[in-house]
Amino acid sequence: MKVHFSILAFFLASTIVTGQEALHNYGNIQIHETAEVGLHLDLINDGVFDQNLGLLGLYGQGKSLTVSGSAIAIFYDTEIIMDENLILETYLGVENNANFISGNIITPKSISDTSMYFFNNSFYTGASLLTMVDGFAGIVNKENFVFPVGDGDRYSPLSISSIAINSLAKCAYYYEDPNNSTSLGAQFDTQITATVYLTVSRNEFWKLEGNIPSYITLTWDAFSNIEVLGELLTDLKVVGWSKTENLWVNLGNTDVNGSIGGGSITSDLFIPDDYDIITIGGNRDNDENIDLLELGNYYVNPNGDGVNDFLVIEGIEEYPNNNIQIFNRYGVLVYQMDNYDNQFFGRANVDNTINRNSGLESGVYFYILTLNDLNKKHQGYLYLANPE
Repeated sequence: MKVHFSILAFFLASTIVTGQEALHNYGNIQIHETAEVGLHLDLINDGVFDQNLGLLGLYGQGKSLTVSGSAIAIFYDTEIIMDENLILETYLGVENNANFISGNIITPKSISDTSMYFFNNSFYTGASLLTMVDGFAGIVNKENFVFPVGDGDRYSPLSISSIAINSLAKCAYYYEDPNNSTSLGAQFDTQITATVYLTVSRNEFWKLEGNIPSYITLTWDAFSNIEVLGELLTDLKVVGWSKTENLWVNLGNTDVNGSIGGGSITSDLFIPDDYDIITIGGNRDNDENIDLLELGNYYVNPNGDGVNDFLVIEGIEEYPNNNIQIFNRYGVLVYQMDNYDNQFFGRANVDNTINRNSGLESGVYFYILTLNDLNKKHQGYLYLANPE
């Protein structure tokens, strides 16, 4: 059964809002399993509009439609065909499938209170450069999801993979310079970084809210200008503005794919709520007149069995005038030594947030090795499996 507004008028009060007709729900409406409802007018929802099983189509011909009201509107299947945009002034929820066909879904980008929500096992199809959520998309009771977010005609989805189910998480994308975000009314200075080696994108950023430790994957395209962040794709990393430290920190790089013109990068594990915004970063070595060369990644397991007990860099004895710095995944320096000769065995020797000479936590670290005589710099990663 397909129902359009001419029949719905028997069940819903019709009103006039800013010169445009709208459907105003004061009561208790349910779309049954075989029903297909087409909505061509604004929706004002001040009643119960949930436990639906059918399809609600939102169709705007030559105009935008607005969903507003004091109550959340939750639908089973939703189809969006808009010549312009669907503007949300209240929550819109989907329990099964959202079919993006044309037009963007617009939500306020200054705060996340109004979002398009995907519940439980729901999914979407069709999100693209031509149709996306321009604002906040949210998930309820999901562990993994790709947020279909963008900004204007930029589609820049963010994928989340959490270690547990998110009772609630929200995401938006901003094609703005984080140094002066007009949407958020805030500045996140890209020159204030945890280390002098970190670069931060000035083209775009994402805002992600959630309290479950997660891996995220960010995407870039030709307009992201990632070539200014590092010489190689392996130089790229996910970075976040720490709420406690008020600076940019390294959130890691566990995977990177693509090319300068487009690709994706996956972070290490972190808690999204610890960071105001997130973007793509890289190495500042481009500005230092020092070549950045690839060096192997290492495994250090200081358990005393004589295998991988130390960070052994083969051939280091040929370049005794060197310096090594080791950073944790937050970009905090935990170890440094001039004239390094394979002495690192998983203990810090720098006074900072951890105790000097203490055993470091197991996990991924990155190192920067400078060969002073050759004016060369090498960077790589190591995995520390510390038995302490």
